[in-house]
Amino acid sequence: MTNDEPAIDQALAERRHLMSLAFRMLGTIAEAEDAVQETYVRWWRMGREERVAVQAPRFWLQRVTSRICLDMLGSARARREEYVGPWLPEPLPSQVFSRPELDPADQVSLDDSVSSALLVVLETMTPAERVAFVLHDVFAVPFDEIAATVGRSPGACRQLASSARHRVEQARDRRATRREHDDVVRAFASAARSGDVQALITVLDPGAVLRSDGGGVVTAARHPVVGAERVARFIAGVVHKYPGCDVLEQETHDGLGFAIWDEGHIIGVVTLDVSEGVVTDVRLVLNPEKLSSWKTP
Repeated sequence: MTNDEPAIDQALAERRHLMSLAFRMLGTIAEAEDAVQETYVRWWRMGREERVAVQAPRFWLQRVTSRICLDMLGSARARREEYVGPWLPEPLPSQVFSRPELDPADQVSLDDSVSSALLVVLETMTPAERVAFVLHDVFAVPFDEIAATVGRSPGACRQLASSARHRVEQARDRRATRREHDDVVRAFASAARSGDVQALITVLDPGAVLRSDGGGVVTAARHPVVGAERVARFIAGVVHKYPGCDVLEQETHDGLGFAIWDEGHIIGVVTLDVSEGVVTDVRLVLNPEKLSSWKTP
C-alpha cells in the first residue's frame, strides 16, 4: 500500500458529492461528468506528496470542481445560442442525488435545488451568481471559501448570492403548494388524454408557455409555444400523433409530472409549473441525451 492510498480513497469517495454540486451548476449530467472528470485529472496530476498534504480532500475537490464549472458556465451561453430549439435543464428521477440520511425537511429543500423550475431560473444568472448561490445556499459553503473559488471578495460573493436568492424566492413565491400542483396536473392530464382542447384551455394560464427540447436529435418545436389555446392545440396534436405511447404519472423534483414511454423506452419527460390553480409552464424534454438517468418502468 502506498502512503497516498488513503487520500486517493477519500477523493474517490467524494464523486457523488461532486456530481451533485456540478449538476446544480451546469444543468446536465453529461456536463457535470465532464467537470468531475477534469477535477480528478487535476488530482492525479499532483505529486504523491501534494496529495497526502491535502488534509481535507472534499474541500480541495469541491473548490476545483466549482472553478471548472465557473469556466464552463462562461462558455455555456454561446453553446446554448447554437443549440437547436429551446434548451432545457435535464430532468432527473426523484431518487437521483437523494440523501436519505438527511432530515426530511432538509431533503425536500435539497430535492428542490435540482428541480427543472429552479434550474431554469439559475440559467438566467451570471456564472458567478450561480456558483455563489449553489455553494452557499445549497451546500452551506462559507463566503470566505466561495471568494477563493470565484476570485471575488467575501462581501462581493455575499451580494452575488443575495441577488441570486432574490430571483429564486420570487419564482418560488409564484408556485403552488405541492398538493395544489398535483391536483392541477392531474386535471391537465385528464384533459390531455381526452384530446379536448377546450378542457385543456381551462387548466392553462392565458399566457402559458410550452417549451420542448429535442436538441436537434428528435423532432420538437423549435420555438416556445405561447398562449393557452396554442399550447392546448399543440398538446392535443401530440396526443393524436402518438396514440401508442404510454404517458405515466411520474414523481419529479418539480412535483407530479409525466414520463412518456414507447415500447419500454423513455422518449420524453414532462415537468410543469402551477400557479393560482392553472398550469403556467410546460417543459417537454425529448432529447435522448438528457434522458439517460431514466430506467424501464
